[in-house]
Amino acid sequence: MQNNLYNILVPIDFTQKDRWAVTKAIELANALHCNIHLVHVVSKNVFPLLTVEASHFYPYNYTADLKYAQDRLHEMKNQYKQHLCGKGQIEISVLHGNEQEELTKYTRLYQMDMVIKGLSKFNLLHRIISTVSISNLAKKTSMPVLAVRASGLVSHFKKIVLPLHDDNIPMHRIKLAALLGRYFKSTIFVVSLRKENNEPGIPVLSQTLEVIQSLTTIPVQSIILEGKNLATTTLNFSKKINADLIMINNKHDYYLPGIWNRITKRLLSYNSKIPVITLENE
Repeated sequence: MQNNLYNILVPIDFTQKDRWAVTKAIELANALHCNIHLVHVVSKNVFPLLTVEASHFYPYNYTADLKYAQDRLHEMKNQYKQHLCGKGQIEISVLHGNEQEELTKYTRLYQMDMVIKGLSKFNLLHRIISTVSISNLAKKTSMPVLAVRASGLVSHFKKIVLPLHDDNIPMHRIKLAALLGRYFKSTIFVVSLRKENNEPGIPVLSQTLEVIQSLTTIPVQSIILEGKNLATTTLNFSKKINADLIMINNKHDYYLPGIWNRITKRLLSYNSKIPVITLENE
């Protein structure tokens, strides 16, 4: 993890949730002076949950769709660039092919530091697709993926919740939390579940606390939570303190309880009105 964010990728699908993602990207860009990349991938999947291109089965002319997408992105750029007040710029790109693969290539080619995706308010299918997409993007790109709803646009990251799921110190999440915390003058809450043998897991909490304090002077609190599912317990705690950001790892520990939730990879972000950053690597 770098000492700053230089490039933020916002995948665009020309729906209402684009506005939430772009607005949050502008907020970060104005604070961190980084660039925003609005990228649309022209793709015709056979089934919503499967990344199988229709062009594998029948010929498809992308020309008209590419031109349409380019024009729409130009309109978005002109609309949002007036809200940038830092040194960052807005770049636009139109790609075609498998969305996950093309976005992954783009993040590596242009050295993206974060991906921001908007989540649907009401559409159940879209929410499931988005959570699967977030999990896959975090895994393939190995970079932070921030999921945000309309409700996540009302404030800066003043309260950041960092849950711990095992005895390992999450260095990548710590460094990103410290980076955001410095810019937004945040308080970081490091939380962990009490273990079944009644051992509270104090060593890793204390070690994580020490690492954060070695990186930044912002306030940090460590808290032991009572509960069985880390995702649900973290969500409840975050709501209670009116948190502005939750930072999780792309692990089963952060899936919501239930077999169906694990099959559909419903991360904590699925039920969260609070913005959630998902990282693949600790």
